[in-house]
Amino acid sequence: MPKYVIEREMPGIGQATPEQLREASAVSNKVVRELGPDIRWLQSFVADDKVYCVFVAPDEDILLEHARCAGLPADRLSRVVGVIDPSAGE
Repeated sequence: MPKYVIEREMPGIGQATPEQLREASAVSNKVVRELGPDIRWLQSFVADDKVYCVFVAPDEDILLEHARCAGLPADRLSRVVGVIDPSAGE
């Protein structure tokens, strides 16, 4: 199943408290459960004003539905076409 990175513009998210991040995670988890087994949230990276989320899903439509239901932005969706790490350069 394809993997996607979702870029979410969320001004000030880097200053969110652990409790606020936990609450956001709980909402996302709830929506993932409701949408069924075709979507999986793998992890997210919180930056100053953005969150980068990694999901596995059959297509972009279900990711946009997740964002809508969770009340989250989905400013850019990119399908992952490869993964590299430092060992790729050896």
